[in-house]
Amino acid sequence: MADFKSLQIDCKDGIAIVTLNRPPVNAFDRNMYMEVKNLFNDPDQIGPDVRVIVLRGAGKHFCGGSDLEGFKAMTPENAAERQWHVREAFFAIQFCPLPVVGAVHGVALGAGLAIAASCDFVVAAEGARFGLPELTVGVMGGARHLARLAPQPLVRRMFFTSEHVEARAFADAGGAVVVCPAAELLERARGYAQKIASFSPTAVRLAKQVLNRIENMDIRSGYEFEQRFTVRMSGHPDSKEAVRAFTERRPAIYRPRDPSWTIEV
Repeated sequence: MADFKSLQIDCKDGIAIVTLNRPPVNAFDRNMYMEVKNLFNDPDQIGPDVRVIVLRGAGKHFCGGSDLEGFKAMTPENAAERQWHVREAFFAIQFCPLPVVGAVHGVALGAGLAIAASCDFVVAAEGARFGLPELTVGVMGGARHLARLAPQPLVRRMFFTSEHVEARAFADAGGAVVVCPAAELLERARGYAQKIASFSPTAVRLAKQVLNRIENMDIRSGYEFEQRFTVRMSGHPDSKEAVRAFTERRPAIYRPRDPSWTIEV
């Protein structure tokens, strides 16, 4: 596995805990964006049996956004290259072959909010704060990612006002986060990860690809696309084992992941 300077990685029982670790607030610089891209594009480098990732932040906060020194140095001549690294990191998480559960505490601001929104779903500690302070530092971005978690009026209110919204208020206004006591955050996120890891590793990876593909489809096209892979999975031994285990009320025993099962085949 590559030597990561801004990420800590621990893996046990198929669950990888990836921790953003760039004190004091885990703000992203160019290198950190590159590390996230490299890890999430190829999570198998963590280990052969990794099945799901929990993404969290070290210290008091999940992520305070992008390092402001990068904004100070940005010009129309160098901004395009910098922004490419930013979006590649976000999309590496969103299109990671594995499900990614975000575990947010403290603040998730700007790029930090976009990182959280790139996860498959988010568990947030009571008191965690979400915000898009882009206008306060003269930049754009993050609103489209926030729209994966929140309805458009909430996205616009947060963007235009730059206000920080606490997790409970965010959820009450329509934000799609699971809110729990701060002391239970990692335990709750790990619990979801354990549930995901209990399913067929082949089916879960296939499902991640299918869900990413249908996210912006209309309902008819999306469901037809899903059904194609119901048909395909019906021929996989794990599908029959899942049914048998469910009817026999026992844990399923799945085969090791079959890498040939992708939506491209």
